[in-house]
Parts: sequence; C-alpha cells; structure tokens
Amino acid sequence: MPRIEDNARDEHFWHAITQRYDLAPGPINLENGYFGRMTRGVAQDYQRNIEFINRSNSVHVRQCFDQTQNLDIRNQLADMLKVNHASIALTNCASDALQSLIRNYQGLQPGDQLLICDLEYHSVEYAMRWVAQQRGLEVIEITHRHPATYESLLESYRQAFAQHPRIKLMALTHVTHRTGLVLPVQAIVELANAHGVDVILDGAHALGQIDFDLPAMGVAFAGYNLHKWIGAPLTLGFMYIDPQRLADIAPDMGNQRYPEPDIRNRSPYGTANIAAWLTLPKVLQEHTDLGGAKAKGARLKYVRDLWVGEARKLPGIEVLTPDDPRLNCAITSLRFTHVDDQQPMVERLLKDYNLFTVAREGSACGSCIRITVGFATTLDDINQLIRALRELAQG
Repeated sequence: MPRIEDNARDEHFWHAITQRYDLAPGPINLENGYFGRMTRGVAQDYQRNIEFINRSNSVHVRQCFDQTQNLDIRNQLADMLKVNHASIALTNCASDALQSLIRNYQGLQPGDQLLICDLEYHSVEYAMRWVAQQRGLEVIEITHRHPATYESLLESYRQAFAQHPRIKLMALTHVTHRTGLVLPVQAIVELANAHGVDVILDGAHALGQIDFDLPAMGVAFAGYNLHKWIGAPLTLGFMYIDPQRLADIAPDMGNQRYPEPDIRNRSPYGTANIAAWLTLPKVLQEHTDLGGAKAKGARLKYVRDLWVGEARKLPGIEVLTPDDPRLNCAITSLRFTHVDDQQPMVERLLKDYNLFTVAREGSACGSCIRITVGFATTLDDINQLIRALRELAQG
C-alpha cells in the first residue's frame, strides 16, 4: 500500500480525482478557500435530494428528517470526528456556530477581558467586540510577529496571558483566512487552560485538509464548515461543545426546542437546507474513501509547495506563509514588494494570465494575495502561476 506522501505525488491518481469534478470554462480557480466544489456524484445526489424534498415536502421532513434522519446524519459526522454524538449541533456555517458560542458564553463578568488577534475572521472579531460592548468587557488584540514561527506564536500568547491576567475567553483560528497560517492549536490551548482562559476555536478552513484529533486538542468550543474541504453543499456547518461544558453555553436566544440538556438548543433555530443535509452521508463516504484529511492535506500541501518553492526564489515577491509544515496548508499568501496595494496585481493575474486569486487586507503584515490550490488544480495550472509570478515580479 503506497504511503500518503507518495500518493500525493501520483499524478495519475489525482488526474482521476480531478475527473470527478465538473469545471466551467474560464479562469483557473486559485481561490479554492472560499468554498469547495462538490464532486459530480455529490452534486447529482444533492439534486436528487432537492427533487425528493420538493415532492415529499413537509410530510417527509416532519415524519422522518425531524424525528430521526437529522440525528443519524449528525451521528455519522460525530463518528468521523471520533467525538461524542451529543457534542455536535448542525448549523448553516461556521460563522453561525461561532457567533452563537461567543454571544451565549456564560463565564464572563464586567471588567473581564477577551482576547483576539489580527488574523481572526471578521464575524468572529465583530462578535467578540459586540459581546464586550454589551457586557462591559475589554477586548485585548495582539499582533503576531511576521514572519511567524511556531515559537513566536506561542510566545505571543504567553505574553498576552502574563500581561492581561483578566482574560477569560479568547478566539483562536486554526487556519487563518488571510494568509493560510496554521496555528499550533493544542499547544496554545494548553497555555490558555493553564491561565484559566477558555478558547472558542474557529475551524472553518481546517476541517478536511488538516488531520487533527479534536478531543486531544483540548478544545471545549468550536465551529466548523462542511462546504470547504469536505466537499458538501453550501449552507452546512456545525458547532462542537464538549458535553462536560455544555452548561457554560446558554441556549441561543432562549431556545428550548429540545428538552435540556441538548446541544441543539445552542444552535440558531431555523429551517435547514434539508436536501443538503441528506447529501452529507454521500460526502462523508467520498471523503473517507479518498483517505480523509490526511490524504487530502498531503496532496494540497504538495501542490502548494510546487509554486511556493519557485516563488521564494524570486526577487520582488514575499511569501507570507511559513514553510514549517506545522504552520501551512493549501492556503498561502504572497505580496509583490514593489507595490503597496495588491489588488491591481490580482487584476493583472486575472487579465493577463487567466488566474483567479483574491486580495486580503486586515492582518498586521499588510495587504496580500491569497492563493489557494484545490483538488482539481493541475500541474499545468501551477506552471501557469509560476510563469505569471516570474514575469510580474520584474515590475
């Protein structure tokens, strides 16, 4: 049986995987971090479920989905993650889960402090600032040193906890959406716990491309997406709460749809995309058959390293994401050093080279271009990117 590392370089194998996706003509998509494509098989299953729910309507939903199917699907997801079934509630996306966890966290008193960093997702940052305003709290924001190292990331949090002893709750992003930096979650959580600080983990970009053990990381509260690297239809995410910590999160907006204690009361209540949820078993089966996050992540990092290795040789380009394999994934950012605003370079990549990327702002390291390979990215696509970077780096 081939090693995962060898399989990541097997172009014949991955060409066959690429053929499972229907690709529209047009620009080469190097913005796969927004949301992932469904395979053809998943898209067909989703379409069948849309038609089925449309035909059966509330009869099936009331009698089957609401009664048992939603729990069966939830339990399959929990089994994949090797967590307690009662620790997961279905949501529309990671942001819904994270905002609910933040606004309903009960362990805060006026004068307490909340901790965020310059790499949080906007909806998480906004929620933390809103809670601070509503409850008379102080927000502490730290800036990670650039370029980041494993030790510098830990040191940032050591200093924050030492300098601000009233921190009670912090946001932590597993994979940052701006630069693709992967934070050492388990080590940071251990530091936080030692200082009596609870962590709410943003795992939106991690699930499906990072091989992690959720219970072993020591995280009590987290939110995840299923429509990025798992390959599910849009509008699927979930909330995780360690069952022993359920009482620390109040029911969302007083939700009492289910008898307490039940994590589903912590999820925002509303009509779900039922057809999408009925498709999830197919998605999880394909994900598992492919080798899960270990195999997917190895392929993505291999393809990522092909272009990053060349880009680092080019004067005029700064790659912002570290090469330490513990700290990177499919998402990697760069900047052209001869310009401050990277948006015109994004436009040139598209206009002159047919490469679709996205500019990102907000981190302390400044404006950057996010380049995210995907499962359908080919070596020809990577060669086109390398050619573009060589030519554009010359100014």
